[in-house]
Amino acid sequence: MNPVPRRALLLVPGGLALLVGLDAALLLLGLPAPVDTARLPEIHGILLVLGFVGTVVALERAVALGRRAGYLAPLLLGAGGIVMASPAPQQISGLLLLGGTVALVAIYVPLWRRAADPAVLVQAGGGVLAAGAALLWLAHVPVPELLPWLCTFLILTIAGERLELARVATLGTPAEPLLVAIAGAIVAGTVGTLLWPAAGYPLLGAALLALVAWLVRFDVARRTVRATGLARYMAVCLLAGYAWLAVPALTWLLVGAVPSGPGYDAVVHSVMLGFVISMIMAHAPVILPAVVRRPLPYTPLMYGPVALLHLSLVLRVAVGDVRGVEWAVTVGGALGIVAILAFVVVAAGSALRPARQEVPA
Repeated sequence: MNPVPRRALLLVPGGLALLVGLDAALLLLGLPAPVDTARLPEIHGILLVLGFVGTVVALERAVALGRRAGYLAPLLLGAGGIVMASPAPQQISGLLLLGGTVALVAIYVPLWRRAADPAVLVQAGGGVLAAGAALLWLAHVPVPELLPWLCTFLILTIAGERLELARVATLGTPAEPLLVAIAGAIVAGTVGTLLWPAAGYPLLGAALLALVAWLVRFDVARRTVRATGLARYMAVCLLAGYAWLAVPALTWLLVGAVPSGPGYDAVVHSVMLGFVISMIMAHAPVILPAVVRRPLPYTPLMYGPVALLHLSLVLRVAVGDVRGVEWAVTVGGALGIVAILAFVVVAAGSALRPARQEVPA
């Protein structure tokens, strides 16, 4: 087995950001947490999006680039997450996160020059929105107003990844130019939510709904869900995530801005847990081995955390947020944290056994 490359160390700050973010989630739920400080709930969202997922995305893109300079992005984002969780002034972590997101955007320039790939263009749009979110957070714009920027950074990044991984199914179809057009509408809608909310939120909601339709129509998951092993597991995670993405799409299209309350909670966790974490669980057996050069074999045990994650969201969103049942929000939130930690444990255990070659979704 190949030794773990040094670049894998850049995942450590991202992992710490995940743990601190989950600790903050416990505090927001009113539950006991290992670390209890007033600052953690305030940085919960930014820490998980830019400090955790941002670091992982930037590292994966740096590996794809294959140049040493590319690793500046995950280094700065990881450092920003660590500093954010410390007592240091917000300005320091904000500058690190801004530098990291700008470096992430810079990675896409040579990737685009290499192949002029529409998937790279879609992901670059997400990177620009991440840089915008970091800049606005540095300027002390409230997180609820940044939510569309944080969400669309992750959504466009994942949409671009799906186009890369499922390109065979899109050959001979209008899938690529259509996705680029949808991505452009998402970027415009996201900017509009800040400059002209009355028009921006409906535009963003409609664009996201179009993206859900694109994913269902063109992604191979619709067919590979009938397969077995890793291919079916990935498809289940993907399709469940696409269903949750419809929640913010319909909310922003029909209701508009939801700055607080149960509606805000439903939007946040439908995107961040239902869509993003489900995508991470789906892609982990494919993406992580490319980064750390160690296999992460599929095991049926992975279904356990996935099922628990989506069950927790049904309880939290459908029962807690929609029906106003407070205990369901608390219990659903706690189960979501357990699901994420359980997946880490299952994935770590799976990495200790030999891999089998499977066809990804």
